[in-house]
Amino acid sequence: MFLQVGNAVTDNYYDSIGTIAFWWTHSLISDQTYRAIRDNCNFTDERASKKCDDAVSYAIYHEFGNIDPYSIYTPSCMQLPNSTTMRLKNSLLRRRISGYDPCTENYAEKYYNRPEVQTAMHANVTGIPYKWTACSDVLNRNWKDSESSMLPIYKELVAAGLRIWVFSGDTDSVVPVTATRFSIGHLDLPVKTRWYPWYSGDQVGGWTEVYKGLTFATVRGAGHEVPLFQPERAFILFRSFLGGKELPKY
Repeated sequence: MFLQVGNAVTDNYYDSIGTIAFWWTHSLISDQTYRAIRDNCNFTDERASKKCDDAVSYAIYHEFGNIDPYSIYTPSCMQLPNSTTMRLKNSLLRRRISGYDPCTENYAEKYYNRPEVQTAMHANVTGIPYKWTACSDVLNRNWKDSESSMLPIYKELVAAGLRIWVFSGDTDSVVPVTATRFSIGHLDLPVKTRWYPWYSGDQVGGWTEVYKGLTFATVRGAGHEVPLFQPERAFILFRSFLGGKELPKY
């Protein structure tokens, strides 16, 4: 039995701390805003305080600029909807490239909202009054039974002998690599193979560390959807995972 998870929300508290660290260390926000978020957001309350909300809103709407938060170094789609920045904000406050087209999500949303497409897919048969979106803000606002942490589940799966790989594209600012590392670090798993660079051809494909029961890997130059940004490196990652082998050291 095995499990592979990529750029996934793991623990509301540790993920939030890691996300703010990523924003600051990657120069997306100022020192002043970083301190304001750090000092006013405890990330344990279901509802953020007004000061916390204001600080996060200022970071996203005044300091980020027009970037793709799912891949901070690739060109951004000039048609990105406001819902994209709203999802970035919600992912923090409500947490509980080759061949890449930054407007892919726009194309998908336009396509899946066409009446003939929905009819062919037997979708929206109840005639909901809002459009389909890639990540539904309606669900985000109304999903009340989400677990605040997956760390207890990981512990159970590791204890049961499941082989687990967790990977992160390192240019994603929504569920960034620092968030995942902060969370996994609190599993306190023994290290079997220390941190090392793994390779795709003669180039570093990312970095990895192998723990007892869990392997963590980064994918260099990849955003939130790793195969979309770095297909060759994603293939090497999946091939190694399925083959039960560590990522190549050369």
